[in-house]
Amino acid sequence: MALPVQYFQKLVESSPDIIISVDRHGTITFYNDGARQNLGFSPDEVLGKNVLEIYPNIEEARKVMTAMRADDGAGKGRVRNFETICKTKLGEPIPVAISASIIYDDQGQEIGSIGFAKDIREIRRRDRLVTLAEIAVGLSHEINNSLEVLVNQTELMQKYVERVASDEDYIVESDRLESVASQVRKIQAITTRMAKMAEEGEYGTTEYLDGKMMTDLHVDATAGEKPCARPEPSARFPLSGLNVLVVDDDASICQSLKQLLESERCCIETAASGVYAMEWLGRRRFDVVLSDVVMPDMDGYELYQTVKKNTPELPVVLMTAFNYDKDHIIKRSCLEGLQGVIFKKPVNPTMLKKVLLQQCRPEQLPTPPAAS
Repeated sequence: MALPVQYFQKLVESSPDIIISVDRHGTITFYNDGARQNLGFSPDEVLGKNVLEIYPNIEEARKVMTAMRADDGAGKGRVRNFETICKTKLGEPIPVAISASIIYDDQGQEIGSIGFAKDIREIRRRDRLVTLAEIAVGLSHEINNSLEVLVNQTELMQKYVERVASDEDYIVESDRLESVASQVRKIQAITTRMAKMAEEGEYGTTEYLDGKMMTDLHVDATAGEKPCARPEPSARFPLSGLNVLVVDDDASICQSLKQLLESERCCIETAASGVYAMEWLGRRRFDVVLSDVVMPDMDGYELYQTVKKNTPELPVVLMTAFNYDKDHIIKRSCLEGLQGVIFKKPVNPTMLKKVLLQQCRPEQLPTPPAAS
């Protein structure tokens, strides 16, 4: 039993795909709701208009009609899943797959055509994701093979340095090797993240360089780590339990200050730049920031300004290797309320301890002797 005509009419009108018919002059005679949703034109804006309204140019429209008049396997006068470009009301080109037929009269003359077009942007996106996933898995595999060599050689080099280096050289060289090892671990975490993204088929993006988007491969190297315990201060260790963020692009400086302050029972985290320091400050609470002045991406002054704006109660202490203020960074910072400045090469442990106590625990400072 044949379905009534109104069933077919309702199906065509409510289809989510684009359905458009034109007469033999190329004038749009039917335009369904799916076309309105996908292209943005209302029926009043296109009915009675030339079909070029929905194509980016006449060449694209002619390409479709040429394919329909040729016999490409679907039969003359038809196309099946023919890929072309349509244009939205805002002028945005969207890729579509058209299945269409030319309509003939009883004498075999063309009187028009009707086409069903599907927006294939999501299909293409899924196809790209599959391809990118395959690339990501293969890339991760090859990178991890090379990283395995680097990990092994770094460990062997560490043992060699332990055996042959003097005490002074050992401190410097082991810091360098640890810096290399930490970056290798970071790359390993990124490749793991890539493989996970490929498996899940989902990824985030972040904006860079004039609005262009890039895949967000950020890996939180501190995920799962627990902050160190905060022992109570004592007469012998007045800095005990202070959470200190050390910021310096020199890994050896970070490591030496970490060792120095950990010997005072402080809880230390290090950041290789002002940008990484801001990431730390977004994740964890600190009692004081101890930062170098001269750094490549965000200098100490900029870091101080940002911290002052976001968390004005957080003390910032700037370190400098120079005995003069070449760019007036220290002077500007002091004028704006900088809490302290020390010289870092070499760091005077007594001075550093005094500065940190002044900023964080002034009550722990020794009481000066009474005047006689």
